[in-house]
Amino acid sequence: MIALFLPLFGLLPATVQQSAAQSIVTYVLTDPLTGLAIGGMDPVSYFTEPSPLRGRPDHEYLWKGAPFQFANAANMEIFKRHPEIYAPQYGGHGAMSMSRGFVSDADPLIYTVFKQRLFLFYSGANREAFLLAPDAAALRGQEHWTTLSKTLSTR
Repeated sequence: MIALFLPLFGLLPATVQQSAAQSIVTYVLTDPLTGLAIGGMDPVSYFTEPSPLRGRPDHEYLWKGAPFQFANAANMEIFKRHPEIYAPQYGGHGAMSMSRGFVSDADPLIYTVFKQRLFLFYSGANREAFLLAPDAAALRGQEHWTTLSKTLSTR
């Protein structure tokens, strides 16, 4: 019985390696199920509302290869004029992870707006670490993003 499983285990690492090789990290982090940037949240609403609003499919704009949705037409127009202001920093990838030199996912509901820029985080603990020294973390993050972003796909 054990001999029957040995060949299967011999194939497992190659299968896992092949699967990992096919994974592509994109410039703008998108939800793997919906394909939407920042989980379908309206990026402008992070700056104008007490909590971010969910975007709507009838207010969608493609930026840097990713679809962003907006709660209303006015927010979409504001974003179109100045996406670099309203889009999350580091393409929406985890800000504290970027500060530490690597790309990670982020949760669009774990965020901070610091110096009029939106930063998303993988966890509450990452956000707290960022907020201990936000100037230094943002600066390190930007330095790493300048290099790492060149390796990411725009689709």
